[in-house]
Amino acid sequence: MKEKLLSRTPLFNGLPEEEINKLSETLRVLEVPPNSVLFEEGEVGDRFYIIIQGQIEVIKALGTPEERLIGLRGPGEFIGELSLINRAGLRTASVRSLGPAHLWEMSHEEFDHLLHRQPLMAFELINVLSERLTTAHDTTIKDLQEKNLELTQAYEELKAAQDQIIEKERLERELQVAFEIQTSILPQTLPNLPGYDFGALMVPARAVGGDFYDIVSLSPNKVGIIIGDVADKGVPSAIFMAQTHALLYAMAKRDATPAQVLQHVNELLLEIGESSLFVTVLYGVLDRNTNEFTYARAGHELPIIVHADGKVEIAPYEQGQLMGILDDLVLDEKTIKVPAGGKIVLYTDGVIDARHANGESFGMQRLLKVIKQVNTASAQDHCDQLWEILCEFQNKDAQEDDVTIVTLKSLF
Repeated sequence: MKEKLLSRTPLFNGLPEEEINKLSETLRVLEVPPNSVLFEEGEVGDRFYIIIQGQIEVIKALGTPEERLIGLRGPGEFIGELSLINRAGLRTASVRSLGPAHLWEMSHEEFDHLLHRQPLMAFELINVLSERLTTAHDTTIKDLQEKNLELTQAYEELKAAQDQIIEKERLERELQVAFEIQTSILPQTLPNLPGYDFGALMVPARAVGGDFYDIVSLSPNKVGIIIGDVADKGVPSAIFMAQTHALLYAMAKRDATPAQVLQHVNELLLEIGESSLFVTVLYGVLDRNTNEFTYARAGHELPIIVHADGKVEIAPYEQGQLMGILDDLVLDEKTIKVPAGGKIVLYTDGVIDARHANGESFGMQRLLKVIKQVNTASAQDHCDQLWEILCEFQNKDAQEDDVTIVTLKSLF
């Protein structure tokens, strides 16, 4: 059996029978445990091995991130043959047993004697080495092609990512400009009306939003107060908001009644656009002479009245329809007294719809309770403190809707 295996080995299959028998008697058997490294890349080689039983892995860059299997040798094949040619050379790869293996071991000296007796065996050695070099060359080319494909794909992905980053930065710049434009639409300072203090706050859920407010001087004794909420968020609602705000401001300056202002703006919105968006608005006029706030409400949240003694109530109301939908707009028109030393609080639905992490909404009852508890020196402090309480309720989670608060405080 030993002789048959030797005769089937490519390097020895041309040897005469007596040479095969001599080799079978002189070759030493080496038993290799599983997963054992027989020799490592870079070592000086002084012998080679013929595999009797088992499988041997040929590995480049063993134990490094670049480790790569370049061949698997089985019974009848040999390893370490390059050291037969370049005696002072280093091992060009590492070899490791895949499982238990039995090998024949031949030293350089033994191989020299054999080659001296059988010089034609050199041609067989060259033939085997040529085949292995061709296989290694083909494997290297294939690996390089795969690496090149991976690099090309990585480059395309990197290029696409860079394009996305550039586009993201462009959109962020555009949104920043849109935010600055939207902010510039809102009043930079609030008007001064003797006997009254005003506060306002708007926080969009995104870079730009659909909420808006304004406090407009109409005469030495009158101011118009606007608060609205476009039924959406983001850039489309911000554009619709800017359009609605401009129309309301222009109409308010004509000294029309709140109902007339809203009716006319509604007509204009229906004429100039085909947008599917709509808006809730409350517009009212505060008259210093009568201490009355006369307003028209188009589907907006109800005003909250805060008395000096801490009593809090929702203003009386009737039906009021959204703007931008119907020609024949139904409005809730009311006139309420501003309580001496008290407040009127206007807000958008982002306040009562704010949610806790458990899904619970802030709600109207909690808002009434909080407004009753908040006691601040200024109307602006009142708005700021309400916002802080709302943030604590949301536990600083992402804001779902725009939030706007306007507070009118009587100093009488």
